[in-house]
Amino acid sequence: QVLLHVLFEHAVGYALLALKEVEEISLLLPQVEECVLSLGKFHNIVRLVAFSPFASSQVALENANAVSEGVRLHFHNLVKGLTDLSACKAQLGLGHSYSRAKVKFNVNRVDNMIIQSISLLDQLDKDINTFSMRVREWYGYHFPELVKIINDNATYCRVAQFIGNRKELNEEKLEKLEELTMDGAKAKAILDASRSSMGMDISAIDLINIESFSSRVVSLSEYRQSLHTYLRSKMSQVAPSLSALIGEAVGARLIAHAGSLTNLAKYPASTVQILGAEKALFRALKTRGNTPKYGLIFHSTFIGRAAAKNKGRISRYLANKCSIASRIDCFSEVPTSVFGEKLREQVEERLSFYETGEIPRKNLDVMKEAMVQAEEAAAEITRKLEKQEKKRLKKEKKRLAALAMASSENSSTPEECEETGEKPKKKKKQKPQEVPQENGMEDPVLSPPKPKKKKSFPKEEVVSSDLEETAGSVSLPKKKKSSPKEEMISDPEEAANRSVPKKKRKFSSKEEPVSSGPEEAAGSKSSTKKKKKLSKRAQD
Repeated sequence: QVLLHVLFEHAVGYALLALKEVEEISLLLPQVEECVLSLGKFHNIVRLVAFSPFASSQVALENANAVSEGVRLHFHNLVKGLTDLSACKAQLGLGHSYSRAKVKFNVNRVDNMIIQSISLLDQLDKDINTFSMRVREWYGYHFPELVKIINDNATYCRVAQFIGNRKELNEEKLEKLEELTMDGAKAKAILDASRSSMGMDISAIDLINIESFSSRVVSLSEYRQSLHTYLRSKMSQVAPSLSALIGEAVGARLIAHAGSLTNLAKYPASTVQILGAEKALFRALKTRGNTPKYGLIFHSTFIGRAAAKNKGRISRYLANKCSIASRIDCFSEVPTSVFGEKLREQVEERLSFYETGEIPRKNLDVMKEAMVQAEEAAAEITRKLEKQEKKRLKKEKKRLAALAMASSENSSTPEECEETGEKPKKKKKQKPQEVPQENGMEDPVLSPPKPKKKKSFPKEEVVSSDLEETAGSVSLPKKKKSSPKEEMISDPEEAANRSVPKKKRKFSSKEEPVSSGPEEAAGSKSSTKKKKKLSKRAQD
């Protein structure tokens, strides 16, 4: 059973291959790769169906030109909906993806930040030195003896900012001065020198400007320290082996001078050795003098520790190891500093060999040990990354669950109900309780009358509601003080009395008790008949 046909273009001709089986899940396993290397097992997967060889090299060239200049030129016109611009974008995107996959491109291991950081670090060093010399000259008019006591620029600016006017310095400030200088003898010497200083007096406005400028220099020096810490962290991520071998600063300068870590990995060891000394090299070639022995790697500690006769030999050996370390950092999948530490041990052994004659270990043995340790370190790093990924997924799940709970709780709020068009659930209102008076009688004004709930008189409830509505529409005149019996008359009855004509006012006054309360409403049949008549008259 053939799953797929493959057309293979070769320099000798075209071949049509039939693909029988495809293993996508375990394609990168070493067992599968070994099976592919075996020709017999490869025949079980791929079979040659047809082969069309080129008659000559001229025919091969014509076919290549026909494909590149003919089909590729008009391919976007042959396919509907495919324009030349979209075809170019697709080719560009595929080329970038293929290149990144080939070189194991990782966004977290970009060396552009290292180049910018080391350039800014060098510029900050120059600026801080210039500004510190300005502070020394400015404050030296007032306290010239302080320059000889304190040599560090940042410490000098801090002390100058703290002292201010030297006449105000006393023994109470000695403890704080010791914290700044980190030396009790220097703090005591500053105190003694301030009492017998030859400097001139200074005004308050000049002192304010000096302190302001000193604070700027101190802030720049603090930022320089934080930038150096950032550079060390980036070098441990991008080039751990190179930084372990030669140091973070020198390794970053090598990367910045080469342009990128990939360019540095492409350089031979002889180029890495004199990297940064190009002017001296070309001058030596022009004048036929001695070529330089080292460039930027001169700032490493190994060349400084070597004797004068061994500086060229150790620089050549160190450049060789730097080239190896840069290639390991550039093309390794998991960054680790194991190889850099082993290479550093080799340089130490070679340095001791030049001095004492002790034979160092062989490179093969050292690399075997480094491979074993690198595998263990890579496995540990992989486990840590997996744990971090699991923690991140757990936090994400918890966050999503919290958002779901919050949305479910807030789904029945009035605002969301207005947006969705749903009616919020109304809470049942509690009936107001009647407040009894001190004499045991109910207050007719504060406590409203209880509604009639008896099923045997449905019409009476309608009558009372109609009477209440008419009572609300009629304004009653003020009355004189009356007896308690007259106060017990309800509003619906008064409204009904006012709606009746004046000639029949006697009838409404006789039937006052009809709507006075729920007790008389359930009295007798005669009262119900009178209520019906009263309601008809009220409607008329």
